[in-house]
Amino acid sequence: MRVGPLVSPEWLVARLDDPDVVVVEVSFYQPDKAAYFTGHIPGARYAYWKDLLWHELDREFPTSDVMAHRLGSLGVGDGTTLVLVGDPVQFATYAYWVLAMTGFEEQAAVLDGGHETWVSRGYPRTTDQPVVEERTVTSGPGDDSCRIGRDEVLAGLHDPGRVLIDLRSEEEYTGARVAPLTAPFDHGAERRGHIPGARHLPRERLLNDDGTFKALDQLQAEFVAVGATQGTEVVTSCRLSHRASLGWFVLTRLLGWDRVRVYDGSWTEWGSIVGYPIER
Repeated sequence: MRVGPLVSPEWLVARLDDPDVVVVEVSFYQPDKAAYFTGHIPGARYAYWKDLLWHELDREFPTSDVMAHRLGSLGVGDGTTLVLVGDPVQFATYAYWVLAMTGFEEQAAVLDGGHETWVSRGYPRTTDQPVVEERTVTSGPGDDSCRIGRDEVLAGLHDPGRVLIDLRSEEEYTGARVAPLTAPFDHGAERRGHIPGARHLPRERLLNDDGTFKALDQLQAEFVAVGATQGTEVVTSCRLSHRASLGWFVLTRLLGWDRVRVYDGSWTEWGSIVGYPIER
């Protein structure tokens, strides 16, 4: 049964004992630093984002067959509802985006607020590792039309019908830093700044203080304020494309807009390409 794209913590609390609901915490952090290991949703599995969502060697996404194997090893089967828990929340929307491209979107849902909100509301947590029974899962049709590459971004820089939205922090967008202040050190590209013409919409403006998504009318107002409207061609970007995927998720899955794509390479790619223009 299709329940996504977004589920509330309260929805999940009521289904913690449902064997057909599989919870996977997708973390930016490897096991030695991941919040999962200090307390997670009962029954949740841990996944380091690159191990789950990238090709083993290449800077590319896995095939549908490889993704099916990875999901099956986490206990996801045909008929399973997969709840993605982000640590932080944009890693769940990034996973959802990749699953949409590889054919598993119909089974997926994002937990509103992710790990942070679950903890702040005092919902059950455990350090016990679940016993996972491997299952077989079949992909549906994948669609990578929600992804855009650097050459097409460059070719459309002066297109008045396209709005490029940068969801990074103020310090990243203005060129004070490459990485946000929360990063352990400033890294990720050879140059600082933003793609010419990009409008700035920090990720935080899409979220409430508790980390959940704002109301739909508030979300729409945020995008309209930077020049995007329903029917406009929109490209979202950030540093690694996680925050960009959050913008895509809001626009397409919550607001129902079309013609929205994520610039996959984002600033880690653009800021290191010889000859590509930047602004500060």
